Amino acid sequence: MLIIISPSKTQDFAPLPRSLSYTQPHFLDESSKLVTELRKKKPAALRELMDISDNLAELNHSRYQEWQVPFTIENAKQALFAFKGDVYTGIPAEEYSDEELQYAQEHLRILSGLYGLLRPLDLMQPYRLEMKIKLKNKRGADLYKFWGSRLTEGLNDALQQQKEAVLVNLASNEYYKAVQPKNIKGRIITPQFKEFKNGKYSTVALFAKRARGLMTDYILRNRLEAPEDIKGFNQEGYSYSEPQSTGDEWVFVR
Repeated sequence: MLIIISPSKTQDFAPLPRSLSYTQPHFLDESSKLVTELRKKKPAALRELMDISDNLAELNHSRYQEWQVPFTIENAKQALFAFKGDVYTGIPAEEYSDEELQYAQEHLRILSGLYGLLRPLDLMQPYRLEMKIKLKNKRGADLYKFWGSRLTEGLNDALQQQKEAVLVNLASNEYYKAVQPKNIKGRIITPQFKEFKNGKYSTVALFAKRARGLMTDYILRNRLEAPEDIKGFNQEGYSYSEPQSTGDEWVFVR
């Protein structure tokens, strides 16, 4: 199985307490093209483009001016450790053994507006570029046009290395839109997470984000290979709901 998750705007580039192996992002040449476009924009233009504060605009303007290749352990950090935020609170990567990290490297991909697809140990430099941002480029009006079929092709390459060609979609809708489901060469399972409140089940965004991280961790640490084993997910009170699930959209409730 192969898992996809979204990145996080919150990032931490403090040095890691232990030495880890690292790899280079597959689409780094493509990332460089985007950075070239972003470097042309002044802080005010970035503020408008990204709908962010003046301070964040200044910060990200500096980031893109300073962004440089090659990526090294001195100027970049492994993606799974750099991203923080709701999803990543459910993935305690600092606790993973080297063997668990290697398994994650083979079975997890992080979708990214700037980097396309990241493996857990791929180095990245700090950035802010949500997939939904309408950054005009030579391929079209936004990042979905920029990435085109590239992410789908990258996922298909990774799916060929799996025991079962199953894509577990734990990404947000914003990032999943960058994938072309009809062209995925495998089965796609999309877990949903719902809370019981006021007599009914509904999705609460904050809880759902954390649950996506918890399920990612559950699959990786248990080294699940058979899709049906996902239904055993029971972290933090969740359980699989057969009545609420339809097809390959599996609902977990609490």
